[in-house]
Amino acid sequence: MDKPVYALSIKQPWAWLICKGFKDIENRDWKAPVKYYGERIYIHASLSKSEMTGDILGWIAERLNYGQKEALFAGMREGKVNLGFIIGEATLTACVAQSESPWFVGKYGFVMAEPLLYDKPIPCRGKLGFFKPDIKE
Repeated sequence: MDKPVYALSIKQPWAWLICKGFKDIENRDWKAPVKYYGERIYIHASLSKSEMTGDILGWIAERLNYGQKEALFAGMREGKVNLGFIIGEATLTACVAQSESPWFVGKYGFVMAEPLLYDKPIPCRGKLGFFKPDIKE
């Protein structure tokens, strides 16, 4: 499989949930350009994280099975839910305005498939939208 060319910054823990294969859709207020459909993209965990209020954690927990919840909370405790790194990759298969996915709540959903969480995160500065990451090999 070819290395991705483009990246998308996503707040934590959403980025981690996608890379683990627990979350199959990323919600946005804008459409993904068609040119990215079918492309592998890097998943960048932005420096800012989502507010983890009890309501949000409860909402996430409702969508995860017991093992997935344990993995998420263990990852958070162990500092594996990184910020400011490329943490994995996935294939962007489509951008939808409706979905049966329990994760869909946005105006648009970027449908993700074939996720991969990296063992070793890659330091990278994020940007808005899709971007070509500056990765030091």
